Amino acid sequence: MEVAVYNSAGEETKKIHLNDAIFGIEPNDHAIYLDAKQRMANARQGTHKTKERGEVKGSRRKIKRQKGTGTARFGDIKNPIFRGGGRIFGPRPRTYDIKLNKKIKNLARKSALSYKAKENGLVVVEDLRVAAPKTKSFLEILNSLKAKDIKTLVVLADNDHNMLLSSRNHSLSQVMVASDINTYDILKAKKLIIAEGAVEKIENLLN
Repeated sequence: MEVAVYNSAGEETKKIHLNDAIFGIEPNDHAIYLDAKQRMANARQGTHKTKERGEVKGSRRKIKRQKGTGTARFGDIKNPIFRGGGRIFGPRPRTYDIKLNKKIKNLARKSALSYKAKENGLVVVEDLRVAAPKTKSFLEILNSLKAKDIKTLVVLADNDHNMLLSSRNHSLSQVMVASDINTYDILKAKKLIIAEGAVEKIENLLN
């Protein structure tokens, strides 16, 4: 698959070939679902907790006599049917982590990248750098690539402190390095902007 390469001013400079085994496969929707589900599940803290009958503060004394009252038997004041009693089957701390096969995760990322390529939502840029950490410089690049007012994921070849700082104040954009790309963030973005140097790293990562 051939795509155009642009400079930071939004001008086409050349064309490069993208690996069809990564950017041109038939997307697998179920793999995408599993990968996105794992990411959201693993982000859950699982620290929810309510007090049960044995943990509520209160007397253990029997409230009334067993027989002769004409009503049901009751235990202590911590009985779950009383106000202030323990909760029945309340949530307990647990982990929501889901394990997923590495091949499935790779297939999901390839599928997400292929969707972006098919929808013309993928842009390759020669050099994604700013001289100083300024939001204005970052927005100028996005504006020239027609991505200023849409949700955008910018993928860099290596960690660039200036780019990360410049993008922090723009709520519609996210910057990450090629080694950190994931299915959820790729599909969440309307446009995917990849530095030319990051293309080779993505292909090596997913091959």
